[in-house]
Amino acid sequence: MIVRPVRSSDLPALFELARSGTGLTSLPANEEHLAWRVGWSEKAFRGEASRADADYLFALEDDAGTVLGISAVAAGVGLRAPWYNYRVGLTVCASQELEIHRQIPTLFLANDMTGNSELCSLFLHPEHRHGIKGRLLSKARLLFIAEFAEHFAPQVMAEMRGICDEAGRSPFWESLGRHFFKMEFSQADYLTGVGNKAFVAELMPKFPLYTCFLSEEARAVIGRVHPDTEPALAMLEAEGFSYKGYVDIFDAGPVIEAPTEKIRAIAQSQVLVLAVGTPGDDAEDYLIHNRQRESCRITAAPARVAAGSLVVAAQTARRLGLTAGDQVRAVALAAPS
Repeated sequence: MIVRPVRSSDLPALFELARSGTGLTSLPANEEHLAWRVGWSEKAFRGEASRADADYLFALEDDAGTVLGISAVAAGVGLRAPWYNYRVGLTVCASQELEIHRQIPTLFLANDMTGNSELCSLFLHPEHRHGIKGRLLSKARLLFIAEFAEHFAPQVMAEMRGICDEAGRSPFWESLGRHFFKMEFSQADYLTGVGNKAFVAELMPKFPLYTCFLSEEARAVIGRVHPDTEPALAMLEAEGFSYKGYVDIFDAGPVIEAPTEKIRAIAQSQVLVLAVGTPGDDAEDYLIHNRQRESCRITAAPARVAAGSLVVAAQTARRLGLTAGDQVRAVALAAPS
């Protein structure tokens, strides 16, 4: 298996994945939008897009050439159109005379994430959610950022999917967003996914919102992830991401973030010389990048480091499109316990 840049020829496979990707806000099943996004991704990998427009879309491909999953990283969010989140703050109401002291969580509409790089559009076909495929698809983006750090922001963030039921009903949306947008959560989610974000600025209230006015069910989901997203959250937390009080404006899912240079897979990655041989029984899984941009290929395979070299099997070298003596960037796939 390898992770590589998407191509226009992947569009049919991407559309099928998007159709089956419930909750995949940033990659809706819209053929025109998909084609537009793949086009910009191809420009980004060729170095023809500014940070404001660079949207790197990756495909997970098996040895037979079948696309099994997708993931992406946007170089800089909010540099073309405003990027909105709620910051969860606190309002204190107090009166010594009445012996009242209330601490009320409050939502402040913020653009604080503007300019950050964003991990997004992660989806792996349900039949392949086993082994190391999910970790490869997600963490490959981090190794790409490590190799081309000058094209990304000093801070990386990810909006995690919030709580909704099997019917796609979001308690937070029902208690807040519906009053201002007069549409279903799924429709608002779809509109932002295809780039129609102007209505957010036009309709979202600008004043602070006291959570005590929300339903108990809505308050309970602020900053919580959907059960299906918990493994992805745990994976990124192990890499150094954390929740710092920002949530999605539609479903209140948490925004997690980390300084780019402190992300484990980036900070611990190293440039090594590829050696082809037998990694050995004690070899551990490494994330390995061929250090190329437009012809980027990233895989995960058993390997061992020896005297500045990374020893891998011949099949791993073939997957990377490299031969012995070429340089690679590599890091242990798993974060230390």
